[in-house]
Amino acid sequence: MTTETTVETGAWIRRFHPAPKAGHRLVCFPHAGGSASFYFPVSRTLSPHVDVLAIQYPGRQDRRHEPCVDSIAGLADALVDEIRPWCDRPVTFFGHSMGASLAFEVASRLEERGTVLHGLFASGRRAPSTTRDERVHLKDDDGLIADITRLSGTDTQVLGDPEILRMILPAVRADYRAAETYRWTEGPRLSCPVLALTGDDDPQVTLDEARAWGHHTSGPFDLRVFPGGHFYLNNQAAEVIAALRDHMR
Repeated sequence: MTTETTVETGAWIRRFHPAPKAGHRLVCFPHAGGSASFYFPVSRTLSPHVDVLAIQYPGRQDRRHEPCVDSIAGLADALVDEIRPWCDRPVTFFGHSMGASLAFEVASRLEERGTVLHGLFASGRRAPSTTRDERVHLKDDDGLIADITRLSGTDTQVLGDPEILRMILPAVRADYRAAETYRWTEGPRLSCPVLALTGDDDPQVTLDEARAWGHHTSGPFDLRVFPGGHFYLNNQAAEVIAALRDHMR
């Protein structure tokens, strides 16, 4: 049996269903505007066989009074030392949208320090080596809300509540800025397996952009295409969790 790691989760990590005897750990990175609670159902489903950690970015929920971090590099630099103590057993990363870029950058920093992941799941995000000229973060509030609505990434009840919108928009804008201004700096490829997941009707990711994730690892690579748009995983949760289980098994 795996023994418990004596480490506090701190501000950056949420551990909804601690599973100290689990042989594998899954670290989940939210999308732009998302929070750790997005992965609560994943944690509930996989516990106690997998110890699930979800990342909580500053500027939202219980961290709403903290300054937002508006760059992928800044987030990755802050997270790598938070996550490394949890790498006492096989660890897999899962990141959706902006979270996939962030998971990749944290994985790269961990490898530089000698820690190689069991695998990286990159969901709903083009490969780091592919770029688009995106400037949604420069739009006014109405333009930002329109894009969130287009991608269906936020509960429509939240979008209709002006008070909640005022609370979340600064974090959403910071995340959009981080995602849209991210530029990969060429370096060593990852050593771990990479699985890219995408929706077949995702306006943010073409199949070629998803397939390009294979250039970022010297390990095995696979691409899984699901029915749906940018948030395909909301309707394909069972299939995505099954893929995670198969990988970690």
